[in-house]
Amino acid sequence: MENRGTVVMQKYEIGRLLGKGTFAKVYYARNISNGQSVAIKMIDKEKVMKVGLMEHVKREISVMRLVRHPNVVELFEVLATRTKIYFVMEYVKGGELFSKVSKGKVPEDDARKYFQQLISAIDYCHSRGVYHRDLKPENLLLDENDNLKVTDFGLSALIDSKRQDNLLHTTCGTPAYVSPEVISRIGYDGAKADIWSCGVVLFVLMAGYYPFHDSNLMEMYRKIGKGEFKCPSWFSSGAKKLITKILDPDPSTRISIAKIKESKWFKKGLGDRKLKLEEQPKDSVPMDVAAVSNSSVSTTEQEKQDSMKLMNLNAFDIISLSVGFDLSGFFVENHQKEEAWFTSKETASTIISRLHDMAKLLKLKVIKKEDGVLKMATLNDGRNGILGVDFEIFDVSPSFYLVEMNRSSGDTLEYQKLLKEGIRPALADIVWAWQGDRQYPRPRQQQS
Repeated sequence: MENRGTVVMQKYEIGRLLGKGTFAKVYYARNISNGQSVAIKMIDKEKVMKVGLMEHVKREISVMRLVRHPNVVELFEVLATRTKIYFVMEYVKGGELFSKVSKGKVPEDDARKYFQQLISAIDYCHSRGVYHRDLKPENLLLDENDNLKVTDFGLSALIDSKRQDNLLHTTCGTPAYVSPEVISRIGYDGAKADIWSCGVVLFVLMAGYYPFHDSNLMEMYRKIGKGEFKCPSWFSSGAKKLITKILDPDPSTRISIAKIKESKWFKKGLGDRKLKLEEQPKDSVPMDVAAVSNSSVSTTEQEKQDSMKLMNLNAFDIISLSVGFDLSGFFVENHQKEEAWFTSKETASTIISRLHDMAKLLKLKVIKKEDGVLKMATLNDGRNGILGVDFEIFDVSPSFYLVEMNRSSGDTLEYQKLLKEGIRPALADIVWAWQGDRQYPRPRQQQS
């Protein structure tokens, strides 16, 4: 635990605690050499390494180095010791935009200004191949001049996170702000998903409440999927028209950022306060790469060979994968699920080892590990060619994993037969519960 007055790396004097999470704390700090106020996010390296989130931290660093914009919180430098990683960031005095919303609706002109700055920042992020994926008032800060600053890129995705279908597949974000296609888990365009969230933010600012709200979570998801909302009477006609185009549940017809910027409502007053982008080179953030990457946690050579990039599973994934909570029907007509999944309390390395053993037993060829996906295929052609099966391991908690299987090629009936007669029996010893089993137990991690 850091105490006030502690000096970090002989450069920054630590002040009051600003906030904390599972693996990190954020402090106010002062640069000793020039007196500049900063915010320092301190990450416990050992905790992060134990749950396999070091790549997550490196991704956040990469994203913040790429995005240098007046309406995005600036990352000054990254420092590290044997036990800690330090993000030295711009200190934003005004606090969260959420504090304004919690007091009630914001005047339309003020909401428009914040929305203009949000769109400017997100448009720039998208131009750099970065998708935020968790836009909400709590992640939007205000500086001393009441200008908006986007922060918390912990759930953001880079353009190289896309699969071959050019879509993102990791469900994340905050329920009330998430687009239908993200909840549906069938792949989504990160830019269009961010646009939807921006629309929800604008609605919340102007209305003082969510556009899609219900005490029943599934009913709220249904409303999101159908785009069922109503603008209050005090919204101007221009605001109503724009918000309706943004909160279009069909991503293929949802308005683009370019079109948003062309709208008459959006452009009002923009010329008086238009900001000049101050892009800096993406390598301008000093970073102690070796210290960030190094770990005191030992790894055997066998573990290195068997290691796969595990995906983190969040509340959305758990909800949408739970028995009786398949949301795909809300969003896609005639959608046939090709996936199956099971949960396990074994270690990730054990699960991976058993998948390899299963492949040998069932005479499946292990093709490659790609983007965290273990790809297998039959040796001989079936009715529709080679049958391909993908396995992806999701990290729910340090002692609880979910393995999802998808047919990537070949005949559906042959896939179902292989799953029932081959895969399920072969993996029985490591499975805690299979998808759809009536006796499916409730994970202790989800109980309150």
